[in-house]
Amino acid sequence: MLLNFADATEDYESSRFVIFSVPFDSTSSFRHGSKFAPDEIRKASYNLESYLVEHDFDVSSVAIHDFGHIISMDEDAGVEDVISAVKFYAGKFFSEGKFPIMLGGEHSLTAGIANALPSDAGVIFIDAHTDFRSEYLGTKWSHAAWARRAFEALDGRVFALGVRSVSKEEVEAAKELGYGYLTSYQIMDLGVEDAVKLACEKIGTDHIYLSIDIDGISAEFAPGTGTPEFFGLSPMQVKKIINILGPNLIGADIVEVNPEYDNGNTAILAARLVQELIASTQ
Repeated sequence: MLLNFADATEDYESSRFVIFSVPFDSTSSFRHGSKFAPDEIRKASYNLESYLVEHDFDVSSVAIHDFGHIISMDEDAGVEDVISAVKFYAGKFFSEGKFPIMLGGEHSLTAGIANALPSDAGVIFIDAHTDFRSEYLGTKWSHAAWARRAFEALDGRVFALGVRSVSKEEVEAAKELGYGYLTSYQIMDLGVEDAVKLACEKIGTDHIYLSIDIDGISAEFAPGTGTPEFFGLSPMQVKKIINILGPNLIGADIVEVNPEYDNGNTAILAARLVQELIASTQ
């Protein structure tokens, strides 16, 4: 039986926040296992207090529904079919006035979200990588190419924060097409506030979907991921990014947690970030 996220106790109709999950990692290119993350994040959520002292806010005071998995973990579906399913459900949630929070799974899933966003929305994402390859390992729907698909779907309204591992191909394509990103080194120099301001100015919209690849956080804080990278953002910097963007957020996801590769701390961090996403919008 699927465990709900803690405090996600309300029915769908009465809830503003809808948590849903996609246990899928078939295009992962280094360490598979992110398909197990949604259940581990849910389990971890029960270790957290509902009251967030810094916000003076209790997560249990708002209506949250846990929709569960939209595909079976054992389902042998192709990446395009899974992305289509994400697009369908995300479109339903947005059209019905919900604030969806997707638990992945790999980052390819966010391409489905991008294709379901309202026409004036944009994506800011936190990631160690630009994920801007034209294709990777034979598919244009790879976790390493999803941002290119989102960029195409959203007329360029995509911006990455925390990048520190990128191919020459992606750097050249970004320059040619006008794709925006800031490295973790640039954010360290600029400060979080100016980095977020620059990202918002670049995408040019107040309606923002935030995608958090857990590898955007430095590997010493979040080792449980498929492609860990050091020299990244700290959890506190990511929390600050969420808090700044909160009033403009329309939805979010947390992807690429891989519980196979640490002691559970990365799943706990992801659960805490779900709480932060909810609190930031209040």
